[in-house]
Amino acid sequence: MDTIHTQNAPQAIGPYSQAVKHGDTLYISGQIGFDPATGKFVGDDLQSQTEQVMKNIGAVLEAAGLDYGDVIKCSIFLLDMARFSEVNVIYGTYFKAPFPARETLQVSALPAGALVEISVIAAL
Repeated sequence: MDTIHTQNAPQAIGPYSQAVKHGDTLYISGQIGFDPATGKFVGDDLQSQTEQVMKNIGAVLEAAGLDYGDVIKCSIFLLDMARFSEVNVIYGTYFKAPFPARETLQVSALPAGALVEISVIAAL
């Protein structure tokens, strides 16, 4: 097992790795809308946080030598499922067919008060 780390994505706020490579699979920990340079949210709105989440995922993928085309599964966690379409529009700009598998769950809270969190599994 190898860990992936980049300064271009937020640093872990707990005892976990940004990503772990095991065999031919990369597991990226849930990303929230923190700006890696400041360690703070890029904004307090869902759209800006979602955009930053996707950029953070891209930075970790790049550190592993991968890109969005290598993603096979995403898990999206939202505070308000009624706002899923807002996330879906932004999310959809990062992927092309064939799209990764995905589930979306509404949760009661996310780390640091985030509005959205997304974790990813990619194939090497």
